[in-house]
Amino acid sequence: MKTEKSRLDAFFAVPAVAVVMAILCNMLWGSAFPFIKMGYRLFAIDSADTPSILCFAGVRFMLGALLVWVCGLVLNRKPLPMPRGRVLAECCALGLWQTAAQYFFYYTAVALLTGAMGGILNSTQSFMGVILAHFLYGKADRMTQRKALGCVLGFGGVLVVTLGNHGGGSATGMACMLTASAIFAVAGPWNKAVTRKADSFSVCCLNLGVGGFALAVLGFAMGGSLHPQSAAGVPVLLFLAFISGAGYVLWALLMKNNPVSRISVFGLIIPVMNVLLSAVLNGEPLFEWNYLAALVLVCGGIFLVNRAPQPKTE
Repeated sequence: MKTEKSRLDAFFAVPAVAVVMAILCNMLWGSAFPFIKMGYRLFAIDSADTPSILCFAGVRFMLGALLVWVCGLVLNRKPLPMPRGRVLAECCALGLWQTAAQYFFYYTAVALLTGAMGGILNSTQSFMGVILAHFLYGKADRMTQRKALGCVLGFGGVLVVTLGNHGGGSATGMACMLTASAIFAVAGPWNKAVTRKADSFSVCCLNLGVGGFALAVLGFAMGGSLHPQSAAGVPVLLFLAFISGAGYVLWALLMKNNPVSRISVFGLIIPVMNVLLSAVLNGEPLFEWNYLAALVLVCGGIFLVNRAPQPKTE
C-alpha cells in the first residue's frame, strides 16, 4: 500500500503529468457552472429559493463523496483508511470550509449570474492562490515579476468583464462569487497540508461528505426540496457528483505533490469552459467583446505565470 501511494505521488509530481491533470481537473470544474444552471432548470429551482439550492448542492457533494470512497476502494482493494483524532477533526473542518462555506456562496452566485460572468469572476481564485503561496511558502513558491504581470493581466480580464457587462448578473451575485473564490484560495494550502497527514482519497471523501451533509441539512431544515421536472435531471446531478469526486481527488493529489502556484493558475481554464458551455447548453451569448477580451487577458496570465524561467547565460 505504501509503495502504491509513493508511486501515485511520484506520478503526480512529474511536471508534464501535473500540467495535463490540472487541465483535465479544471475542464471538469469549468463545466460545473453551466450544468448547475441546467440543473436548476431541470429541478425547477428558482434563484430566490436558497433552501432548495442548498439541498441541490448538498446532495451533489454527498454523492461525490460516495464516488471517491468507491474509487479508493477499487484502487486500494480495501476500504479507505480513515484518519482519527485531531487529523479527523481537521479533515471535517476543511470540509466545512472548502465545501460547505465555499459552495454556499458559489451556488448562490450561480443562480444570480450568467455562466460567462460567473466563470470569469471565479478565475480570481487562481491569482489569489499564487499571491497567497508567496506569503505562505516564501522562496519555495515566491512571487516573481513574471508571475506578478500574469496576475495583473488576469485581474485585468476580470475588470474588463465586470465593467463591460450590464446583463451578466447582480452585484450580490458578483460579491458571492468573489467570496467563494477567496475561500477556495485559502483552502488550497490547507488542503495541501492535510493530505500530507492522511490518505488523499480519505481527505477528499471527508471534505465532500461533511461539507455536503452540512449543506443538505441546512437546506432541508430551511424547507428546501428536490423534485426533478425532467428525466434529464438525475443524470445531470450524477454528472455534477462525478465532477466533484474526480475533481477533488485530482486536485488534492496535485496540491500535495506540486507547488501551489504551478497548479492553481490552471483554474483560468474554468472561465473558458464556462463561456463555451454556457453558450452551447444554456443559449448564452458567445461573441461578446468583453468576454473575449477577458479570456485573452486571463490566458495571457496563464502563459506568464507558468512559463519556465529562462536559464541565465554566462
